[in-house]
Amino acid sequence: MPAAAAAAKAPAAPRVPEESSTTTGAGRAVRPGATGASGRAVRLAWTAATVALVGVGTVRAAGWLFVLCVLAAVGTASLAVSGGRTPLGLLTAGVLPPVAAVRALPWAARGLPRQRPDGTSVGRILVSVGVSAALLLLFGLLFTSADAVFADLVAGALPDAAPPNVFGWVFRLLLVGAVLLGGAYLLAAPPDLELRAGPARTVGRLEWALPLALLDVLFGAFVLVQLAVLFGGSGHVLRTAGLTYAEYARGGFWQLLTVSALTLLVIAGALRWAPRRTGTDRVLIRVLIGGLTVLSLVVVASALYRMWVYTDAYGATRLRLVVATAELWLGLLFVLVGVATIRLRGDWLPRLALGTAVVALLGLAVVNPDRSVADWNVDRYRRTERLDVAYLSQLSADAVPALDRLPEPMRSCALRDIAGQLPADGWRSGNLGRARARALLRSDPVTADCPLPRW
Repeated sequence: MPAAAAAAKAPAAPRVPEESSTTTGAGRAVRPGATGASGRAVRLAWTAATVALVGVGTVRAAGWLFVLCVLAAVGTASLAVSGGRTPLGLLTAGVLPPVAAVRALPWAARGLPRQRPDGTSVGRILVSVGVSAALLLLFGLLFTSADAVFADLVAGALPDAAPPNVFGWVFRLLLVGAVLLGGAYLLAAPPDLELRAGPARTVGRLEWALPLALLDVLFGAFVLVQLAVLFGGSGHVLRTAGLTYAEYARGGFWQLLTVSALTLLVIAGALRWAPRRTGTDRVLIRVLIGGLTVLSLVVVASALYRMWVYTDAYGATRLRLVVATAELWLGLLFVLVGVATIRLRGDWLPRLALGTAVVALLGLAVVNPDRSVADWNVDRYRRTERLDVAYLSQLSADAVPALDRLPEPMRSCALRDIAGQLPADGWRSGNLGRARARALLRSDPVTADCPLPRW
């Protein structure tokens, strides 16, 4: 009886909530799709991508490129912290950081000690600090306005910082604190991002095969025309379209870029709704979608060729280089879609698509876009003696080594605006591109007199 009574008085074991989980060999419960060795490797890759994207700012001086890299780094950092493999999971991971920063506030408050040994709580201490700061500010302003000597004493004691700088640093500290707190919250309570859409209702064979077959025919006809233009050259274009080769290239590139993007959506829809129950269905998927993928690669090649012709005629710009990079990325996506179509399995495709986008952006940074644009235009000037100095003068300090090859006075006209806006870097804002530009301009300064008009 005493043992029974003790057992009755003993507290019941806490009830573990039921979760959809599996058990490892060591008996540790994990969520389905939990990281594991492969998951940790993927998160490590996203972490490395984040560091590389942020590090672009220390190597390249092009501000527009750094902005693109920072925006991409926000997404890769979210994936490194929270994971996600499916399309819905990847999309959710992209919107988690601001949500996590807000939800982390009560989580962090619960982790603070409720009461100190002397009876005061952390919350009361924070309130006391706030009240003290407000009282000092109020009475300090009154005293400084009442006595000039006291005002000079206070001004000498305060650090030399303008209010806008103070507010800017406070904003930065709050932003960094929110990011760190949100990241800690996601690491402590990782969300389950194995989100999948419900099973799609398959459609009849004729319902999906007929539109794709007709689209294949249309793409095939367009590809035949592109092959004729490719082998016929400018003479064929002049005879049939009445346009110069450059005008022909400019008139179709953006449409072909749109076609490439829309085709990916069509293929994604077909892969989702097309039935795969029978061997005939699977053969049709491989033939129709695979054929559309191959034809789309020809469309991508045509768009890139048009951009090359247009750039050769009118010169290189940042936008043309970025769009050509995007078109190359779309071509790689079509190759990946082709592989997924042959295998009839593409659960790996969303993460790889995002990964290749990050690689394309980092590749653009490695290419050094502003210098590449300047090099292209300088080489073109030596062949054609045509140069848009006004545009080149708007490039970043990365372009200085290329513009330094121009003869005077065009060199000074292209470099004077860049040299005038070149900031002095401190220990917090060191940049390799600007350092190289300063070294070149120091050894061969820009002349003050430029005979060309100032734009």
